[in-house]
Amino acid sequence: MSADMDDLNRRMEGALNTLKSDFGGLRTGRASTSLLEPIMVEAYGQQMPMSQVGTISAPEPRLLSVQVWDKGTVSFVEKAIREAGLGLNPMADGQMVRVPLPELNEERREELVKIAGKYAEQGRVAVRNVRRDGMDQLKKGEKDGEISQDEQKALSDDVQKLTDDYVAKIDEALSQKEAEIRQV
Repeated sequence: MSADMDDLNRRMEGALNTLKSDFGGLRTGRASTSLLEPIMVEAYGQQMPMSQVGTISAPEPRLLSVQVWDKGTVSFVEKAIREAGLGLNPMADGQMVRVPLPELNEERREELVKIAGKYAEQGRVAVRNVRRDGMDQLKKGEKDGEISQDEQKALSDDVQKLTDDYVAKIDEALSQKEAEIRQV
């Protein structure tokens, strides 16, 4: 059953990593390349991640730039950034697309905190789903006679402790992100 604990741990870690990458896409006051990475660009007749059409960099604290490799896709990159719902206004400059990051107002900060809270709740739900799967495996193992009732109880306590640890890590990541967003 310990191999299953490793699997549960790996899946919960995956949920935490997904949450952290989602948080990376939330705009704070500083320029971060992870803000543009998930944006999909219509290029060559299909949707492609931004990182496959150009190099994303943060040359200044309040500026992102995308060095587009193919001059024909510059307008598509610009359009994708504008329509991504991040409140950004890109400007094309040859094969370079510059994306200045405006100052966040208090209203937008509170909106971003709410979005971060939603992401954290999705992470908690994912961890709880992994917990439920683990508990179901334990109950099935006991029912099939593979483990005793005492072992099932001890292992389910371990699964619950693992769940509590990951929920605490998610809450910690959320509080850090909220502080980062609210920082003026």
